[in-house]
Amino acid sequence: MNAKGSAGDEGSESSSFSKKNSKRPKYSRFTQQELPACKPILTPGWVISTFIAVGIVFIPIGLASLSASERVVEISHRYDRDCVPEGFDNDLVGYIQSPKTNKTCTVTLTVPKQMKQPIYIYYQLDNFYQNHRRYVKSRSDKQLRSKEYERDTSSCAPEATNGDAPIVPCGLIAWSLFNDTYQFSVNEKSLQVSKKGIAWISDQKHKFGSDVYPKNFQRGGLIGGAKLNSSIPLSEQVDLIVWMRTAALPTFRKLFGKIEVDLEANQRISVVIENNYNTYSFGGKKKLVLSTTSWIGGKNEFLGVAYLTVGGLCLFLAMCFILVYVIKPRPLGDPSYLSWNRNPAGHMN
Repeated sequence: MNAKGSAGDEGSESSSFSKKNSKRPKYSRFTQQELPACKPILTPGWVISTFIAVGIVFIPIGLASLSASERVVEISHRYDRDCVPEGFDNDLVGYIQSPKTNKTCTVTLTVPKQMKQPIYIYYQLDNFYQNHRRYVKSRSDKQLRSKEYERDTSSCAPEATNGDAPIVPCGLIAWSLFNDTYQFSVNEKSLQVSKKGIAWISDQKHKFGSDVYPKNFQRGGLIGGAKLNSSIPLSEQVDLIVWMRTAALPTFRKLFGKIEVDLEANQRISVVIENNYNTYSFGGKKKLVLSTTSWIGGKNEFLGVAYLTVGGLCLFLAMCFILVYVIKPRPLGDPSYLSWNRNPAGHMN
């Protein structure tokens, strides 16, 4: 009896030990994927209906988007070449860097259609890589937010300090601030350019401090772009705020201001341009753009074309599946199409 008892005890101990050390997961319906689930079967009817529904929805959206884009009136004029005086056609960099050359020029724009206010004014730069890694990192967000971090310029090289004094705002982005200016007039009557609302409110409130003022800015040996009024806090320097939101692509537009009067068709706008910004040294281009907007934004035909393309493709596929289903129907789940039923012996044809 003792031998049997001891053997039984050893067996129970070994089984309990194996259970404790077992790597088998605890059973549950979730881990074993036995929970109730929807398992749709893609029948020909469902597939065809889905394609037709997508086409019916996407095509009207595409047409509406194209129609809205067509209603946007846009005037675009490249002026970086027009503003170069005679004698400097072969020395563009020398022209823009010389303090003695006249940088002022006048261009005339014709309004093709009626432009209702607000009319947005953009400057467009081509071949300007604001997304360059070193350029993007050359800024101090802490310094921009609070006066407390005025000396936090460790990430701003090479525009970090002027002697021992910190530059505010520091970094290459602020240093290269766009500094061309535009003055508009129609029939010798000046058009006021409003700066109200051109910068994001969230940027003004949370990214640029109301107690941070420009210091030692553009006082080095090499001037990069525009200068800032040292009596205005960074939270109100809207041109700087717009510029500091870097672009992802080398061709981009940034908002300069708004004209808050209507312009009629065939009116001629006289624009006095101060051509100060150096894009000649890297082969860049500068354009002045005037544009209205619609519910979809500015002039952009890509979205409408994309919706029409996807919608048309879905309708085309739906028609193809309908033809296949009608011409060569096949019962759903027919086991005769299984490979082992088509070749019972297991031999390949």
